[in-house]
Amino acid sequence: MASRLVIFSDLDGTLLDHESYSFDAARPALDRLRRDDVPLVLCSSKTRAEIEALRTAMRNAHPFISENGGAVFIPEGYFPFVIENAEPRDGYLVVSIGDRYDSLLVALADASRASGVPTRGFAAMTDEEVMAATGLDLEPARLARRREFDEPFEILDPSRASALLEAIIHRGKRWTSGGRFHHILGASDKGVAVRLLSALYRRRFADVTTVGLGDAPNDASFLVEMDVPVLIDSPRLDRLYALVPRGRVSRLPGPAGWNDAVLALLDARA
Repeated sequence: MASRLVIFSDLDGTLLDHESYSFDAARPALDRLRRDDVPLVLCSSKTRAEIEALRTAMRNAHPFISENGGAVFIPEGYFPFVIENAEPRDGYLVVSIGDRYDSLLVALADASRASGVPTRGFAAMTDEEVMAATGLDLEPARLARRREFDEPFEILDPSRASALLEAIIHRGKRWTSGGRFHHILGASDKGVAVRLLSALYRRRFADVTTVGLGDAPNDASFLVEMDVPVLIDSPRLDRLYALVPRGRVSRLPGPAGWNDAVLALLDARA
């Protein structure tokens, strides 16, 4: 019997179009995954609230990873065994990995003062300002501000970005760069969360093949953990490929490239 396939996917610029946030071009592959009962784990810098809305729209009932690996959310009863360090919450078993959000805000403000590099994060922005900065509609922008483990921020003096980022590291925090913003986070990253979930799937199914899809350097930490990493074409492809040199590259960007890559993988296993 072939091994069980489990797919981990980034959202923005990968399964979602970078500009419109639509996943329409990926619907054929999403439908095929549901028919073939292949788990699709969403792994994103987005908040729990944002991902929950997208899971409803996609009819996805699998675990997900929020805020660059800040936490893993597993629907209660999904795995038939006890999960260590998981806290029951709102119908999930939640494994928290990231640092507290308030500690990230303090560290970012302190790093900004010490380096003399001004920043603007989501906590200092209104829903309307996040809407303008991201191209999201108002309600998704409101959900994007419901942060728990990760703060997206703009560097207002990009020429001095390195000084700010060094100050963040000096304060015991980490940073990563996504499609539109830098992010400050704690001990978590997507790779840590994906390793945890992959181990649970292997405990459940024994023989598992993991596939990961992403388009940005902040996806590298989880793509290198995958049996089959897929790099979605984007303006940052060269940087991502340098970090994940064994990755397969999609022919097209965004959800169209995601759709083609996933269907090709499924067809190859049929």
